[in-house]
Amino acid sequence: MARNTYCIRLVTGLLLLAGLAGGTAAQTADTLNPIRKKPEKLLRNSPVQQFTQGGFNFWQDEFSGHWAGVDFGFNTLVNTDYTGYDTEFLHHDLRRSNSLFVNLVQQSIGLQRNRNTIGLVTGVGLQLQSFRLDRNTTIEQTASGRIIPKTLYFQENQKSKFSMAYLTAPLLLEFQIPINHYENRLYLSGGMFAGLRISSHTKIKYRLDKKKEKLKTPDDFSLHKYRYGVMLRTGYRWVNLFCLYDLHPLFKKEMGPEVTPFTFGFTFVSF
Repeated sequence: MARNTYCIRLVTGLLLLAGLAGGTAAQTADTLNPIRKKPEKLLRNSPVQQFTQGGFNFWQDEFSGHWAGVDFGFNTLVNTDYTGYDTEFLHHDLRRSNSLFVNLVQQSIGLQRNRNTIGLVTGVGLQLQSFRLDRNTTIEQTASGRIIPKTLYFQENQKSKFSMAYLTAPLLLEFQIPINHYENRLYLSGGMFAGLRISSHTKIKYRLDKKKEKLKTPDDFSLHKYRYGVMLRTGYRWVNLFCLYDLHPLFKKEMGPEVTPFTFGFTFVSF
């Protein structure tokens, strides 16, 4: 009888302890207060951002475009029309007709609220553009402003160049595709560019009595003071390509042959 009474008391005690534990757990669960804040706001203040290194960063969500740097390109002339002229005197050597772009100022504007893969890119750069003409051929401007060819001969191996310098400003819409955990990005951008001509000249280089000589003639050559056109840029890591196409001819209307500049090349230094 005493043994049965002991067993009953032991079972009753265990049941009471189980009930108390369950009530305490329920009470503890009932007192939890949910945090009604967006997860991204909490994460941005979390120390975990100290462990992110480069690439896409959800806690530093800024868009960065691809414009600043040094570009090198090749110049050619398309849509040519030499009506009124006897020869195509702007025939040029594509390999030696080059443009150098020094793009020093860049402004990136993100267009997304929580990501950084689409945005606008603008800035200011300098373009040094030149066309290597046939060695004995250059151009000059008549009193009426019309461009005509001119033949000069100093020696057999002389060089002829027609050069311009522009301040250039683009407005590009850029799309980026993160690759390899966002550390590298494939990008494609396109839009318009505008330019302000700040100088232009022709130059003949030759040797006279074994000395290097040059004949440089600055003029406006009936070039447009302002230019505008279409620009495309694309790249991934170290490979970055671009092209520019003017939307108006090189010379003013009826002041020279109708030719349109087209430039394509690559970026070899990015800022």
